Amino acid sequence: MQNVATAPRGEEVSLAERAYRAIRDRLVMLEIRPGAPINEDQLAQSLGVGRTPVREALKRLQYERLITTYPRRGTFATDVNITDLAHISEVRLELEPLAAAQAARRATAADRAVLTALRVELESEGPRQRAASELMHLDLQVHRAIYAATHNPYLEDTLVRHDNLATRIWCLFVDRLSDMAGHVEEHGPLVEAIVAGDPDKAAQLARSHVEGFERAIRDAI
Repeated sequence: MQNVATAPRGEEVSLAERAYRAIRDRLVMLEIRPGAPINEDQLAQSLGVGRTPVREALKRLQYERLITTYPRRGTFATDVNITDLAHISEVRLELEPLAAAQAARRATAADRAVLTALRVELESEGPRQRAASELMHLDLQVHRAIYAATHNPYLEDTLVRHDNLATRIWCLFVDRLSDMAGHVEEHGPLVEAIVAGDPDKAAQLARSHVEGFERAIRDAI
């Protein structure tokens, strides 16, 4: 039985929070396929927790549009609908540059250390040498670290949810993307600008990154 991953060092989280993070990332990475039924007992067993934490996690995931419940039918992973791309990008084009700029202004020494470590990890073994799933996990880590560095929990929450939805679309079309590694490599200069405390450059690079993501998906359709 695989237990839920432990919390980051120095962070104590509840079983419900740990279950939420684990199930969320399975849904985001399409390890739980779109349209697949959600079985509380199976999830609880695979995560090494009781049904109550799983049930609490699923309530949050429904709010975040990652699962949906139908009366008398049950709960299912939401479908990935390409028509949602325009709506998601509309939000991200406004908020990703804001988050990057605020991270450049507000990042603490600890935030900068986390971002620098992610950049080193990205460059230690070039993105083109990594498997697609590894690239996507790294992409999620970088985005979430940037959002955390804004120290605005409302902005962070909104962007995590929209980045999760965008990543599901990315996973769906990953086999058709021509330069996935190049997209991930764009994080290097973005992280560098944030760590250097350059909000204008960070905002510009973040906007370009989101525009490039939408363009790459549309080219792959």
